[in-house]
Amino acid sequence: MAPSAKVLDGGWGWAIVVASFMAQFLAYGSPQSMGVLYPEWLHAYQEGKGMTAWVGSLVGGVGLIASPICSACVDSFGARPVTIFSGVMVAGGLMLSAFAPNVQFLIFSYGIVVGLGCGLVYAATLTITCQYFDKRRGLALGIVTTGTSVGAFIYASAQNELIALYGLDGCLLIIGALALNLMACAGFMRPLYMPGYYLKQKAALERSTEEQLFEKPVVNDLQITAGSTVTSPEKSLTVKEMLITIDGKDVGVQTEKTGSFLSGWAIMKVIKNNQQAYSRYIHSMYEILQDQAMVAFCFAVFLFSLGAFPPVLFIEDVAQSQGLIEEVSVIPLVSIGAIASCVGKLALGGLVDIRWINSIYLYAFTMFAGGVTLLLLPLTKTYLGLQILSAVLGFFSGNWSLTSYITTQIVGLDRLTQAHGILMFFGGLGIMLGPPVVGWFFDWTQSYDLAFYFSGSCVVLGGCILTLLTLPCWNRKRAEIDRPDVHYTSNCDKVASVA
Repeated sequence: MAPSAKVLDGGWGWAIVVASFMAQFLAYGSPQSMGVLYPEWLHAYQEGKGMTAWVGSLVGGVGLIASPICSACVDSFGARPVTIFSGVMVAGGLMLSAFAPNVQFLIFSYGIVVGLGCGLVYAATLTITCQYFDKRRGLALGIVTTGTSVGAFIYASAQNELIALYGLDGCLLIIGALALNLMACAGFMRPLYMPGYYLKQKAALERSTEEQLFEKPVVNDLQITAGSTVTSPEKSLTVKEMLITIDGKDVGVQTEKTGSFLSGWAIMKVIKNNQQAYSRYIHSMYEILQDQAMVAFCFAVFLFSLGAFPPVLFIEDVAQSQGLIEEVSVIPLVSIGAIASCVGKLALGGLVDIRWINSIYLYAFTMFAGGVTLLLLPLTKTYLGLQILSAVLGFFSGNWSLTSYITTQIVGLDRLTQAHGILMFFGGLGIMLGPPVVGWFFDWTQSYDLAFYFSGSCVVLGGCILTLLTLPCWNRKRAEIDRPDVHYTSNCDKVASVA
């Protein structure tokens, strides 16, 4: 099921883009506009800002922290089944939150259940979009990821009106019912590559007629490097394919050897081969983290998430606590930031496809600009100023559309799901820690000023780390040390000089 050149960058790929856009719209609409729900929960449950902030931090962070698991699910079962299952999780979590008796239950139903569902949607939509696009991958990912921003823009105003008409519980029930449409979006996600689970079953069924499939690639004689292919006269196998082949062989061996006195020895041999293959698979993740550019990018995403996500949750409460506005306006600040983020994702996604633009330095620039904007938030004493800064911060927060593109440039398409899962783990950790830290700063000082200074400093620091650790001089030094007599160009060097 390898895609041909005609399939990529067009055709059904645009149907995939539309379906993925709608999936992110339906899944992330409510979590991304939680700034409207946050004041309502503060009033309903009478808990501290730090405790209540865990709901928003978990719904944004749990799914990303679980990205390695979510990516493994997409690899094994495909984007379509994963999206269907995530629809059940998101809808069920939202409806269950309508009956939450306290914040602790809300942390589970909204924060964990909905958060995991969103993580599955995110992994599935980005993975299948990257499979269908090559030259226009940046633009396609930009369009797909704008689904979260458009969802936040529309859901912020919609939830505000639904709360006024039906109360907080009725609002969550209606939003949960809408999330069931995720299962309809999954129907369009036709796979280009047969998922690992189906390959495993096919290998087991065809073992009797194609015995040579398992005899030719001997596990102990293959030298596998993470994410690369091993070439033999008849077959090329990646680490993931080797795991699938061994699992398929496992089924055949157990069925063939049943009742034999050698069955115990055969099973032990299969277990040993499985351990070797899975250890290589884990080692491939370790090798990904040996790339200096990848490590720098992970730190940058962590610090950006730690500092830039809390304003999405607290911005409405900031306006109300400073007396700049009595209640949420017709067009909330969350909606302004969301529509600006939508524009930013499209603009940055289009820019990164230009050959002479360095994608890593473009991301670092958005971090510097976003950090300065956060540092200006405590100095703003008018509602108009908050609207402007929300728009600017939202635009540069659109750099999330660049994460998959940059990851692919650093580690290649073969390792995308593994590397993107690791990257999203760091991003989710930052999102999960950011809002409670800001809430605790407010509970301690009764002001958001110190919290936003902390957030802005984290984002600027992340931009500095990313810029310094991806300078081209690092690649030249490594090349001189490793192979002084050979001209060597690494994946990182390709990213550092996209021209």
